[in-house]
Amino acid sequence: MIDIRLIRESSDSVRAALARRDPTLDSRIDQILELDRARRDVLKRVELLKAERNRSSEEVGRLKQQKSDATALLTRLKRLSDEIKQLDQELRGIEQRLNDELLLVPNIPADELPDGDESANRTIRSWGDPPDFDFEPKPHWEVGEKLGILDLPRGAVIAGSGFPLFKHMGARLVRALINFMIDMHVREHGYVEVAPPLLVTRDTAKATGQIPDLEGNMYVTAEGLYLIPTAEVPVTNIHRETVLTADQLPSCYVAYTPCFRREAGAHGKDTRGIIRVHQFDKVELVRFCRPEESRDELETILRHAEAVLQRLVLPYRVVLLAAGDIGFASAMTYDLELWAAGVGKWLEVSSASTFTDFQSRRANIRYRPQPRAKPEYVHTLNASGVALPRTIIALLENNQQPDGSVRIPEALVPYLGTDCLKPDGGA
Repeated sequence: MIDIRLIRESSDSVRAALARRDPTLDSRIDQILELDRARRDVLKRVELLKAERNRSSEEVGRLKQQKSDATALLTRLKRLSDEIKQLDQELRGIEQRLNDELLLVPNIPADELPDGDESANRTIRSWGDPPDFDFEPKPHWEVGEKLGILDLPRGAVIAGSGFPLFKHMGARLVRALINFMIDMHVREHGYVEVAPPLLVTRDTAKATGQIPDLEGNMYVTAEGLYLIPTAEVPVTNIHRETVLTADQLPSCYVAYTPCFRREAGAHGKDTRGIIRVHQFDKVELVRFCRPEESRDELETILRHAEAVLQRLVLPYRVVLLAAGDIGFASAMTYDLELWAAGVGKWLEVSSASTFTDFQSRRANIRYRPQPRAKPEYVHTLNASGVALPRTIIALLENNQQPDGSVRIPEALVPYLGTDCLKPDGGA
């Protein structure tokens, strides 16, 4: 959530910044400013009436001490109290409408982002070389079927399309990747491992910006709990309504969870294989830091996600997203895209983002720079470290051999127990 004072005091700069995302947001800023003015007008009237009520109460007390008639003043006090009560109710209504409007405003994009939509995204660097084959590389759904590790038809029977079924060495590959990534981030990068709930309340999802922006992509239970689309949601809320001390920052967490997304509006896109699915596994990184460290922290969390791909020897590129392509809550995002030889595409496997104080304002996560100092909002960051389906796609497609087997990178061998997957589930 953007600070209302920033909108009030620097409305022109806020409008210009948000126009880089969406020019239609200007009318929403007009509405917010109108509601803010109305709120302050009512608040001023309430404060004046309360001051008058206090003075009248003191006068009533004085008259009673003198045994004088205070009937007129008591009648006036009753009218003042009724008017204050009515204005308080009006104020609550205005504040609710103002808050609802603020929740619909995305974060301000960082100045260094390119202008434009997805077509303006900028490749910053790349690592590794896409593999050369002396045969036509197969897509992962064919490789996985021949290996006996991926059964998409059975997954569709169980839950519908978009719910893959891994089996035999495929299930073991999923588990191996999760353990490999968690161990790396804990032992080498200093993250604290957590195992959060997979269901969250509406307030929890609202705190990170998923609601209302992405509510249509979330599964919801009859009891009103939401299945998490990413571990970012519960993990960021670990410190909701909390004031941290300065020495607790940066605070860094890693979590493995299944993730659930309806992918509303994505019908017809990447329907084959596991490029786009409704349930997938992901290792997530979340960091809380001081505002002045936010930019450096983004580079740190990005390097940690890159380290996974480098250790798995998967060619990738780092893409800086344009202002019109970043997520609702993000101020700046890098995407990590893997090369997948079988489908011949770059596939996003991680987004590393800084949210500045956008999420922490919603979740009321603050810290004290010094003992007894006024609390300030922390900055939050997250990155996939990394998502499994497209990592598995790249592993299968880039490392496939003419006989249908797949080589396993050295870093993963201790976790998987083999350096090669062979047809029919062998190893």
